[in-house]
Formats: sequence, structure tokens, C-alpha cells
Amino acid sequence: MNMTLEQKWIENDYNPFILFSSNGKIISLNSEAQFLLGSAQPSELFSLAQTYANITFGFKTTFLELEYGRYKFFAITVGYEDEDQIGMKLYQAPTYKINTKKPDGELTNIFTITDLCIASNSISSEITFIKSYDPTIPEVILNANNLIKLLNLIYKACQSSKRIETKIFYRVGEHIKFNDKKYSLFSIAISADAINKSMIPDIKMLAEKYDFYVDIGKKISINLPMITD
Repeated sequence: MNMTLEQKWIENDYNPFILFSSNGKIISLNSEAQFLLGSAQPSELFSLAQTYANITFGFKTTFLELEYGRYKFFAITVGYEDEDQIGMKLYQAPTYKINTKKPDGELTNIFTITDLCIASNSISSEITFIKSYDPTIPEVILNANNLIKLLNLIYKACQSSKRIETKIFYRVGEHIKFNDKKYSLFSIAISADAINKSMIPDIKMLAEKYDFYVDIGKKISINLPMITD
């Protein structure tokens, strides 16, 4: 079936759109919403739509902070014109600075670098370090010394924790462009039960100095392009 221009716009929208029936069944959704369902249950999203729907028929936009897995949203629009269907659109928070430049450096084994930092920060420490790596991520081009400095600062900010978990994983469906060439993304995500918030400005400043993008919320993620040549 050929889609209208309006349908194509919805399908290719960067923001997830879902249309529910009155009992919470998904009637239609766009591509981005399909990815979102990997991190959130349909029932959870339907409940969200009901919570932020207008009291009477119509559309209502609410600004808020939501996080589902890799997704972060800053607003939601919910609309309905009868009792049979209700639609919702979630607005993604920007992930990358437009002026991000292509990394310089050499091919680097990201697991070796991360293990080195964990080893140096676990000396004389009672912290339990947990690692979860996707072994299919290849060597990538970056400045290893700068990444080591940033990772060490992040681990230092977590020194009061009893447990620190480090995950290295693909950011499915996310890309960044340099010189009109698209690159997949992956993350080094560090979760801890205690993060020294007073060090967050220093982490952000160092990341900006070395042109790394850090995403700081319940965990601290360094998001990196998968550049191999």
C-alpha cells in the first residue's frame, strides 16, 4: 500500500508515535516507536498516554523528563477525538552537539582501555566491579589517552559506591554523521549506587575538552562513533 506524504512524515519522524485502541492495543506506530518498544512495554506506554491525556477530547502537550533505556524525552503530546482511539507522540531530547567533530587518533581496543581503567581504580578498593561487554564491537579510532583520563575521572566520581557496573553496547538505531558519512554509535555506560555530583561539572568539562559526548543521568555514558578507518 502506498503511503501518503503525511504518513511518510509520521513513519520517518525521529520522535516515536503510537496510536492505541481504547483497551490499550497498538493500532499503528512508526519506526522509531518500534525501537522504543525494545525498552518499554506497550501497557506502560498506554498508561502514560492515559495519564497525560486531556480531560476532554482534544490534544495536550506536557513538558516532562522521561527515560526508557537509551531513550530520553522532554515532552509528550496526547490526543483523542473519541473513546475508541488515543494517540501519543514522545519528543526525544537532543543527543549530540551539531558541531561535534570527527575523532582523531588510532585504532584502539575499547575493552583493553576500559579494563585498564577498572584495574587501576580497583587497587586497594572494596568496590565490586561488574562488566558487561558486547564482544562484537570492533577496534575504533579515538584518542586512547584522552579516553583513559575521562574514564578515570568517572570512576573516581563513583569511589563511594559498593558496586560499579560498566557496560559496553551498541546504541541500536542511533547514528552520527561526519562529512556526510553515517557511523553507528556505541556506549561505555557506568552505573554506580553513589556518584559524587560535585564532580559532574568536571566530567562534562573534560569531555568537552576532548570532544567526547557524555550523557549523565542515572548512569554516566560516553557515547562514541564506530569509526574503523
